[in-house]
Amino acid sequence: MSEHHEEEAVGWDAIDEALKAIYPEQEPKHYAPLIPYLLGGGDPLNGISVYERTEPVPHWHYVTYGFSELFEKESDDPKTSGYGFELTFRLKKETNDCEPPTWANHFLNNIARYVFSTGNVFAAGHHLNLNGPIAAEEETEIRAITFVQDPELEPIDTPNGNVEFLQVVGITLEEETAVQAWNCLKLMELLAPYLPMYVTDLSRSSLLQHHQIAEAVEEGIEKDGSSTGSLFVDFLEWKEQKKASGKNTYKVRLGAKQAEPIAQVLKGRLSKGKSLLLHHEGGHVEFLPADQDAVEVQDGILQVKLQPDSCTVFIQQLVPQARTFDIPGFPGIQFEIVKSYIKDQQGEVVEVIG
Repeated sequence: MSEHHEEEAVGWDAIDEALKAIYPEQEPKHYAPLIPYLLGGGDPLNGISVYERTEPVPHWHYVTYGFSELFEKESDDPKTSGYGFELTFRLKKETNDCEPPTWANHFLNNIARYVFSTGNVFAAGHHLNLNGPIAAEEETEIRAITFVQDPELEPIDTPNGNVEFLQVVGITLEEETAVQAWNCLKLMELLAPYLPMYVTDLSRSSLLQHHQIAEAVEEGIEKDGSSTGSLFVDFLEWKEQKKASGKNTYKVRLGAKQAEPIAQVLKGRLSKGKSLLLHHEGGHVEFLPADQDAVEVQDGILQVKLQPDSCTVFIQQLVPQARTFDIPGFPGIQFEIVKSYIKDQQGEVVEVIG
């Protein structure tokens, strides 16, 4: 923090006060960019403080400074400071760790880069696929994240408005599918006894391997359906095929990586009378429950209306395997699943699905 901002850092001071209540004796390790973002620096966050913890499991507690208004009030909303939140992240402390791993600082700055460039904000119950391991250099099954309220840090009122502390929680792809097929906050509540304080543990495998958790998730989906009304997918396109008979048909192409998640969510949506909208820059497709199969274009969105039997058949066909298939008795549409290419941060293909 620069001398210039020392006196007017009212938002920063308010965050420090909240943390002092939990860590009265501890001076955190603090990381700040050498060149501020506004002057062309690469890291959007003004700083990240990291506290060392022994309870309930040894972990590092990262806290960001920069999503909220740390200095003068600039936004129009008097009730909310900046984006209205700061992020926290609890990472399991390995036995050999003397210093908090710096990859987590890069990771939190990457989230900030996304928020600052798109204006999309996060809230408890949101989730995000990371398109790879949470820590690029680590062998880990943690490849997605969810957001919950930090279990120790209550929302605070600052002179610049309200700030809540959103904790980033690392989850596996199987757990992410369960989030989509059911409900994020309900799943996190179910996992809480196995994830003390929602500490992210890079070495753990999917908690759905526990029979009782998998069973509880199935029951939850059965009872509540899915709270996911829309999905952003890695590949999707549709096109109209002109027929000499005058009755046009449609072809929908989907990426193999998304086949199973789409199947899981559809199961929890259409059976409950709810629709599912798939988004991609290549096109939008909406699946709706209906008494009769039909396909039409509304406002540029391809609407696929499925009666229960057709929906069941369609879900069964959604497997991560490159192929083309039809739904019997529904001649107006054809589906193709294409290979998905998973790339690393350098753009190299590291995995092919399908």
